[in-house]
Amino acid sequence: MTAFDLDAYNERARNGPCFICSMLAGEPGYEHRIVLDDGVHVAFLDRYPTLPGKLLVAPRTHVEDTISGFTEDQYLALQLVVHRVATALAATVPTERLYLLSLGSMQGNAHVHWHIAALPPGTPYEQQQFHALMAEGSGVLPDDLGRAERLAADLRTRLGHPRRHDQRGA
Repeated sequence: MTAFDLDAYNERARNGPCFICSMLAGEPGYEHRIVLDDGVHVAFLDRYPTLPGKLLVAPRTHVEDTISGFTEDQYLALQLVVHRVATALAATVPTERLYLLSLGSMQGNAHVHWHIAALPPGTPYEQQQFHALMAEGSGVLPDDLGRAERLAADLRTRLGHPRRHDQRGA
């Protein structure tokens, strides 16, 4: 694990532009590896993963409320994508348990997004659940571009999107 600058992250999340909208617009500094883009939803590797293969799924449209921001059909469609991406992740990395949760708030990272994280088998209990997701404790996984690109390619293949997506969201 590598150290994580929580203060810089909080500053960017609270005072910077929407990171998802910026990624989708191709703005420098907001690159992520996209593994699925169906035109309505997007799934991409977390830029600051605490677990191997951690992903985020979001609507392409900027929506800020996890329930009232969607019609029932839109919400169910998003959850189908979450299920599909989570299934692909569990088939790609060793997984004892999948964690699915929506984080963010109106004060920062307001664009609705779901985190999908695979808990590796054998993780000691006291390092599971929220502890496994928190960068404040032991940091984030070191950036390994080759490993991340192989993982993204494997996920794209499992999701039926074998075309390589660039990091800007195209």
